Amino acid sequence: MTIKASDVPTYIDLAPVERRAALLRLRAICITSLPGYEECMDYGMPVYKRNGVAEIAFASQKKYISLYVMKKDVVDQYRAALADLDVGKGCIRFPRPEKIDFDVVEQMLMKTAESNFQPC
Repeated sequence: MTIKASDVPTYIDLAPVERRAALLRLRAICITSLPGYEECMDYGMPVYKRNGVAEIAFASQKKYISLYVMKKDVVDQYRAALADLDVGKGCIRFPRPEKIDFDVVEQMLMKTAESNFQPC
C-alpha cells in the first residue's frame, strides 16, 4: 500500500482509518523518544534522521504496520519481546494495530537514540 503524502500528518490522515490511532501514537513516541532527530518523509514513509541518516521509520503496509529500527544491536536486544511478530534484520511487522506493544517500541527508540552502532 503506497500512501502519497508530502508530510507525516498527511500520511497518517491518508492511512486506513483503523490504523490511524496506532500511527499517531507511533509518531508521538518517535517525537518524544528521539530528541534532535529530523522528522521527514523519505522512501514514501515517515522517517526519523539523525545527522541526515535514517535510523527509524514506520509505514502502513497492505497487511501490517511496519516499524523500521535500523540499529541491529537494538533489534537484537528486543528479539525476545518481539517473538510473536515477524522480525527481520531491522523491520518489525505488526499484523494488527492492537499487536503493537508501545512500551517496547518506546524502549527500542530510546535505545536507538543511545546507540553508536551504524544503521543497517
